[in-house]
Amino acid sequence: MNRNKLNIKLLSTFGQRGSAFSVALPQILQEIPNVMLLTADMSSTGALGRFKDANPDHFINVGIAEQNLLGMAAGLAEEGWRPICVAQACFITMRAFEQARQYAGYMHNPIVLVGIDSGYSTKFMGNTHYSLEDLSLMRLIPGMNVVAPCDALQAALALEAAVKSDNPTYIRLYGMPGHPIVYTSNEAPFEIGKANILKEGKDVKIVAIGSMVNVAMKAADQLKKMGIEAEVIDMHTLKPLDTSVLNKVSLVVTVEEHRMMGGLGEAVASHYMEAGIQTKLVRMSIPDSFGTVGNVPYMLEQSGLTVEGIVSTINNNFNKE
Repeated sequence: MNRNKLNIKLLSTFGQRGSAFSVALPQILQEIPNVMLLTADMSSTGALGRFKDANPDHFINVGIAEQNLLGMAAGLAEEGWRPICVAQACFITMRAFEQARQYAGYMHNPIVLVGIDSGYSTKFMGNTHYSLEDLSLMRLIPGMNVVAPCDALQAALALEAAVKSDNPTYIRLYGMPGHPIVYTSNEAPFEIGKANILKEGKDVKIVAIGSMVNVAMKAADQLKKMGIEAEVIDMHTLKPLDTSVLNKVSLVVTVEEHRMMGGLGEAVASHYMEAGIQTKLVRMSIPDSFGTVGNVPYMLEQSGLTVEGIVSTINNNFNKE
């Protein structure tokens, strides 16, 4: 993919899905002509229309049938295609979990599963459509890469990396057009399994994933004014986890728009325990309950996943002596 053609502000306007499928995928197809895009009736919602209209022979809409989606993708993979499956995150990971486990994981087909509308993105559609367990489910599948881009540019880069990977990959996309910019250069590094350190800091390590990276960066700016220097890590890949950046500091805080069990916080905690590293770890995530339905800011505020929430949590747990 020609990164010189990736305009950061334009990508942000398109959002993660528009950047991935309207901008990046046409370029990927030129390099990898055996790409096939399949969707469970998400052509409009997933911003797939531009690619579908320009490349009808590389597009299949299976209807609202996520399990069939994965079955067809497995057959195409066996015939040498590189399938990309797009559906709402809650359904491609929960409703089609068995198919993802068998057809992608067990059969080791290089299928790319893309979950759109992750986290609280679906707003007032409610708990039936919130996707707060998807990362933990996909993390369970042997051989599955699990990636959550933090902005529109990274979504485009993640799709390219996933299509080129020999492993099956789950990509968690978030939000709508107008997505906040985290990476300001189209030369920003991206490699599956290699985290990016966005801000240096000696006092606290904030490890964030997906939608929480931008929030963590803003929190770090506020903490600096309070005399606390926070390192911010974009852990865009949950599996394989980049443990090289998880050195010991006095306080580590993980931040994720996902349930605690099976998510980023648990993965980081497991590493520290198994490596025998003693450090204070605070995990910020979605509570183990079904919240009252609302818009995204309201839902995040319920969980303390805001700039103020992160700053308050770190201030209360940081030993200033």
